[in-house]
Amino acid sequence: MFDGAINFGKLSSCGQDEPMDRRTFLLSSLILVFAERQPARAAGRIFRIGFLTAQREPSLAPFVDVFRSGLKQLGYVENVNLEITYRYGDDDLTLVPRLAFELVSTPVDLLVVQGSAVTVVNQLKLSTPGVYVFSGDPVLAGFATSLSHPGGNMTGLTFMAAELNAKRLQILRDAVPHLQRVAIIGNPEHPGSHIERVYSEDTAKQLGIAADFFATATQDRLVSALAAMDRSPPQAISVLADGFAIQNRNTIIEFAMQHRVPVISGWPIFARSGALCTYGPKLSDSYHRLASYVDRILKGARPEELPIERPTTFETVLNLRTAKVLELDLPASLLASADEVIE
Repeated sequence: MFDGAINFGKLSSCGQDEPMDRRTFLLSSLILVFAERQPARAAGRIFRIGFLTAQREPSLAPFVDVFRSGLKQLGYVENVNLEITYRYGDDDLTLVPRLAFELVSTPVDLLVVQGSAVTVVNQLKLSTPGVYVFSGDPVLAGFATSLSHPGGNMTGLTFMAAELNAKRLQILRDAVPHLQRVAIIGNPEHPGSHIERVYSEDTAKQLGIAADFFATATQDRLVSALAAMDRSPPQAISVLADGFAIQNRNTIIEFAMQHRVPVISGWPIFARSGALCTYGPKLSDSYHRLASYVDRILKGARPEELPIERPTTFETVLNLRTAKVLELDLPASLLASADEVIE
């Protein structure tokens, strides 16, 4: 009769008791190593993440795939030890509070928040910890004390690198013959945009280029800005990238093409939508890094203790189709430095 006691000193082999042999010992060791490498599965733990954005699903699909790949590399397997619940606002920021409350009531262990939804979620003061990717400056936005010590219940990565606006104007100067006048389109309500404007205007002055800034925080302001440019078209347009600019990129690019004016911005989606060029953070790297923040917090780290990361890798995307339409002969050095060329 089984009395609950197990003799580890001897194992039964072919009906006879004998000391544990080397082969059995190695097998036992491999089993232990396998178990240690899959702690969540061994403990029966399923981690639940809520992914929240105000954007539409198709616009983020490639980056979500990168994020999921990053989690998989860290040992999180969907439908095994990980569940991700997604909520998309379809470009309606007013939906974010309801979607956020839906996720935390699921409940989830962690919120992953993307883009402009971060500001809204911060105002909700949720108890669920959060990590984010954000295009603006988190400190100026008011939800981080500093990049090194965020404070609060959220941390993550920012795409903001205002100094890159100088490089974009240099690219325009090299691509457009006799460039003398540039229009800068930016959303003044985007945290950090005034710093981007300063970099742009200072660089334009150094290059001997006149820069006209057009504040476009709303659809009406964008219409007014394009009407002003229609009366006196610039030779090129630099767009400060944020959620509003992405939503209205086709309107801006179509206007520019009607006037045969090249557009440059910071994120690849602009070049892929018809802008001449983009130069900015390699967004896929940031979304991959986002997975490591999720991993650390799920393992017990506190968001307030994890420094906010700025971009460290950058990419240039050129649209040669647009260059041909605009009859621009791009410098060989620019073509050689491009990470992606659209032909």
